Amino acid sequence: TAWRGGRFVRTDGGRVGSRGPCTRAQKTHDHSHSHIKPESFGQKDIAEYAKGLKYNDKGLLVAIAQDVDTGDILMQAFANAEAVEATLRTGLGTFYSRSRDSLWCKGETSGHFLKVKRVFCDCDRDSLIYLCKPIGPACHTGEPTCWFEGTGEGAGGEDTIEVVNEMPRTTLQMLEETIRAREVDDEGGVGKSWTAKLLGDTDLLCSKVREEAGELCETLEKAEGKERAASEMADLLYHSMVLMRKQDVDMVQVMEVLRERFGVSGIDEKAARSKL
Repeated sequence: TAWRGGRFVRTDGGRVGSRGPCTRAQKTHDHSHSHIKPESFGQKDIAEYAKGLKYNDKGLLVAIAQDVDTGDILMQAFANAEAVEATLRTGLGTFYSRSRDSLWCKGETSGHFLKVKRVFCDCDRDSLIYLCKPIGPACHTGEPTCWFEGTGEGAGGEDTIEVVNEMPRTTLQMLEETIRAREVDDEGGVGKSWTAKLLGDTDLLCSKVREEAGELCETLEKAEGKERAASEMADLLYHSMVLMRKQDVDMVQVMEVLRERFGVSGIDEKAARSKL
């Protein structure tokens, strides 16, 4: 394909998106082999691991910070081998400042540290993800992330786009924001939407959560299939999130609890709760 006249066109005369050279190339690619090298895994010396990554001619690679609980992409900066090693040893997101020509631990002046849980490198080993828990906003502007300008939906085929002040959101985050917006819109208690009505009636809300949980169980008991199960789970999730909003509990708090339970036996966790 090539970009001509404000759109992508096929250079072989075909239509973009139709079956063509790309499709054939994909079909002839041999997937019987693996690009993963077993020797890449296992116990590694931290310094050697950091040095073994691929850096550009200035000794840098891109390091992207991602929130471990929300999935938010927080910020992007550069790191050299020393910064990567410092991150792995201290658990704090460390980068290389090109303007200051020195290492830079995010939060060393603002207190907005990035507590790094894990580090991931891409397939070419020339960029990293710092999977972390941010302490405070990640952006120097005070915004939670450095990405807060986007384009509206419906891109493609038009000469103009709408630029909006929004952060990239996952489906759950979008749902949570919608529920929060319905709460704000209905401060007078009029109940203009189903969400607002639920928020204004505790008995109704609790009855709906119980009802949806029962219907989800029926999808298994009655073998109603995956599509029905997904639909009922969506209903239960929505009503449960409304119940959380009623109690001023954010989904990130739920994610934090779930993460803390990773690696813990469910039986042991329940036994510990019963002693409280």
